[in-house]
Amino acid sequence: MRILLILEQLAQFALGIFLIYLSEVHLPWWLWLILFFSPDIGMIGYLINTRVGAFTYNLLHHKAVAIAVLAFGYFTGDDRVMLAGLLLFAHSSFDRVFGYGLKYPDAFKHTHLGWMK
Repeated sequence: MRILLILEQLAQFALGIFLIYLSEVHLPWWLWLILFFSPDIGMIGYLINTRVGAFTYNLLHHKAVAIAVLAFGYFTGDDRVMLAGLLLFAHSSFDRVFGYGLKYPDAFKHTHLGWMK
């Protein structure tokens, strides 16, 4: 089952990257790389405590948030907002391939995928 879940996340990651590639926004590769990893800024909340950290991390790594941002961009016709939603979606899928799931408020390594090693 673990392999099947990883393959599912890889497919979602590939879909996100493919849709980003099709976007009308053209940026240098190094900026794409920075933007791709920018949702990890949500880990800063852990400097306060695990409850705040889990909230800020989950806010930027929840796929429903990514889809809502994407939909908002689509319906407002803003390609940059759509791109932000796609980046959030692709990044969340990428993280889940490596076991970084949504966080419980008790510990960073306690995720909806189980305990990280």
